[in-house]
Amino acid sequence: MDTYEADPLHRHFQDGDYKTAEMLYSKAIQQDSQNPKLFTNRAMTRIRLQSWDACIDDCIRSIELDNATNMKGYYYLAQAQLALKHPNEALNSALTAYHECLKTNSSSTRNVSQLVLQAKKEKWEAKERKRIRQRSALLAELEEDLERKKGTELRKVDIMCEGGEGTSDAREEREEVENTWRRKIEELRSVFAIADGGLEQREVPDYMIDNISFCVMHDPVITKNGTSYERSTILEHLRRSPTDPLTREPLTRGELRPNLALKQACAEFLDKNGWAVDY
Repeated sequence: MDTYEADPLHRHFQDGDYKTAEMLYSKAIQQDSQNPKLFTNRAMTRIRLQSWDACIDDCIRSIELDNATNMKGYYYLAQAQLALKHPNEALNSALTAYHECLKTNSSSTRNVSQLVLQAKKEKWEAKERKRIRQRSALLAELEEDLERKKGTELRKVDIMCEGGEGTSDAREEREEVENTWRRKIEELRSVFAIADGGLEQREVPDYMIDNISFCVMHDPVITKNGTSYERSTILEHLRRSPTDPLTREPLTRGELRPNLALKQACAEFLDKNGWAVDY
């Protein structure tokens, strides 16, 4: 790895010459095909090249060679899966990378945590698109049914007119039928609009907001003074200053405890309100 990662490879990648970096990693893999780091490094260049399928292949191979501690393999895999619109798989990969970060107290924890939230958001968006399509199809079906019923009543009016009823009376009858069914269709559309509004809660409860990043939490931990923070942000803070952000008293990583009840509440909220990731 050192031979190929040192000068030329790193320099080409840093200079933005990703095609050359990819080519050199491929040559390195030919000489050392059992080195998982070479595959993750090539996967990183393929992310920059937006070669998503090839990136996934590299990540999977790297994970096969080293599944125990391969945070980068899962991290890059999640990014490629998101790019290919596979949010469920991306969320699983991102969570695996996140748990690996926690095990090693990695400085990448915050970035991986953000990727987890992004996957949650895109998972919600996929469900929301499906819901809107289904809603539109159902609304169209119900409107068509109302239009058919209106047509049936109008035909009855026409038959009555042919039977000798006055033209003026028939015209009034038709107008009444038209107005009645128009109101029904408008009421139907209003019901669907109200239902949509009920599904969209556009405020995040204060207790779900991290007091450091001011973003919605997905893995909250609680300090000894009872304040909850997003795990990745409090860990980043503790790497800079081993003190409680609120009280300034000494605080260590080992003194943090998972807030399981809040974590469940945040998960349920995000599952229904993926927009909150960008709140």
